[in-house]
Amino acid sequence: MFRAVAAIFSLLLAAAILLAGNGLQGTLLAVRGNIEGFPTSLIGVLMSAYFGGFVIGCRLNPTFIKSVGHIRTFLALASIASASALIHPLFVQVWAWAVLRAVTGFCFAGLIMVIESWINERATNENRGEILSIYRVIDLGATTAGNALLATADPSDFHLFVIVSILISLSLVPVALTKSDAPKPIETARLDIRRLFELSPVAAVGAPLIGLANASFWAVGAVYAQRLGYDTALIASFVSIVIIGAAVLQWPLGWLSDRIDRRRVMLASSLFGVAGALSLAHFGGRSPEYLLGLGAVFGAFIFPMFGINAAHANDHAPPGEAVSTNGGLLLLHGIGSVVGATAGAIVMAIFGPASLFVYIASVYALFAGFCLIRILMKGPVPEEQKSPFAPLPKNAAPTVFEIGADDETAGDAQRESAV
Repeated sequence: MFRAVAAIFSLLLAAAILLAGNGLQGTLLAVRGNIEGFPTSLIGVLMSAYFGGFVIGCRLNPTFIKSVGHIRTFLALASIASASALIHPLFVQVWAWAVLRAVTGFCFAGLIMVIESWINERATNENRGEILSIYRVIDLGATTAGNALLATADPSDFHLFVIVSILISLSLVPVALTKSDAPKPIETARLDIRRLFELSPVAAVGAPLIGLANASFWAVGAVYAQRLGYDTALIASFVSIVIIGAAVLQWPLGWLSDRIDRRRVMLASSLFGVAGALSLAHFGGRSPEYLLGLGAVFGAFIFPMFGINAAHANDHAPPGEAVSTNGGLLLLHGIGSVVGATAGAIVMAIFGPASLFVYIASVYALFAGFCLIRILMKGPVPEEQKSPFAPLPKNAAPTVFEIGADDETAGDAQRESAV
């Protein structure tokens, strides 16, 4: 295992630096937009633009990778993303930032795609799960570290934008100097959304609903804490503690879902998430201790959901359909995220900061109800047909699913019809 990690160390280092910059930039723009007096609903539009660019990038960037290769694509996209970060303080207008966020989302879809496909080719069937777990830890740790950097300078100044640009630029170095051979061109899979609904209605409905809820937090969660009157350091701590909570409970929930009906785990996790969200809505403004403690509970049950949902879909995917199945899930999740980032911001603008978490709780209550209906209508997947749970990075591109999907784990038996 040590040798496997050492072989891709430069890629993991590049991912850590890149994701730290992206984590800082997302929180910074929400906070800075609020300082500049941008309407909350328009701050949500800015974040929706990122998700929209990311979805488009997932569809178009494989063409660039096939044309010029992984390394050149990475260098080009990182350069554009770095320059984009520096342009923000030069043009402090909503429309300009929306365009820049879309460009950044497009670039990060390709950057993450390059890293994931590269890691995938260096992994083996024996260590794929462990490699993906390490990648997940790096994703969460780097994002947390990036958010923490928000407290190192005044968000109303330009210094933090420079730090974002520096981090993205530095991620070029490990990739440019790596001795590892570039991977083979990515083979994109045809996405069939109708087939996805036939395989698993719960997964197909859950993917966009999870995007509707989770994206609203990433869009204006920092603004929620800011509107409550907390300072920059506590805002950064709040966003970070939510991510840490997700990291702590990611594996226990995944382990449990490998042993019982995943729909029951998603039902229970949704209900706990609803409780956490409503608690934040009512008590988040009382004290920093309430904010951070409830934020950890909220993140612990909400953000591992997409990984469990994807694992449930893979339980029903016949051999050879794992990548197309999960690519469809990502597309649905991306569409939900585009809508959710704006919807959550609009709700908060109309009804106040606490309403953000009432909105999130409502979406997860809807998903919990659908899970319950399906549990009552259809029995669970037989144990021998279940695919092992694998944690998914927050910014997963379609190729991440190839890391956790091989002929052995996809299943040898035919899956039952829709569950």
